[in-house]
Amino acid sequence: MFTGIIESVGTLQAITPKGEDISVTVNVGQLDMSDVKLGDSIATNGVCLTVVAMTERTYTADLSLETLKRTGFVDYKAGDKVNLEKAMLPTTRFGGHIVSGHVDAVGEIIERHQTGRAIEFWIQLPQTLAKYVVEKGSITVDGISLTVNDIRKNAFKLTIVPHTAAETTMDNFSVGQKVNLEVDVIARYLERLVIGQKEDQPESSVTMDLLAKSGFLN
Repeated sequence: MFTGIIESVGTLQAITPKGEDISVTVNVGQLDMSDVKLGDSIATNGVCLTVVAMTERTYTADLSLETLKRTGFVDYKAGDKVNLEKAMLPTTRFGGHIVSGHVDAVGEIIERHQTGRAIEFWIQLPQTLAKYVVEKGSITVDGISLTVNDIRKNAFKLTIVPHTAAETTMDNFSVGQKVNLEVDVIARYLERLVIGQKEDQPESSVTMDLLAKSGFLN
């Protein structure tokens, strides 16, 4: 589990094919690795990866074909910058929102504007995810916990302050770039709860509701 507060910007040092899968080696930049051990999780551009090998300044992780299909890693290359966050601890200050590190889909940056000292981005997302995105709600973009400032059909707007741009990869985001998206998990749980309640409703009650709405019981 993560918070979406980026701890360091790292660099993809190597991408190694392993059949249909790949392994990646990441130079962690300024990330403190003193408390990291084999088997730990590090969110890499929002993707929860398990450390299978490490040095003082790098870690290596395996990515399955499923992960490649669902994330931007399919297009990444050695030298690309990535946002890094270690898994949260019980004592971690919860500055972002609940982030699982399980990417829902890949979005695309369709607009970038400078507004004063801030940068505004419009990001297009798949129609199937649009219902989970609300104004002033939370969304994760390449591992960064962000607030949605506006929405339109299949797109949302972000307003990025200078500190966020400087401490993440967002300062280098450009139109046409693909980004990993994870919607707020609470929205997904609420949807499942509502669907579950409807499925559990007795058939007779459903029938009575339909008759009432149709005017047959008036």
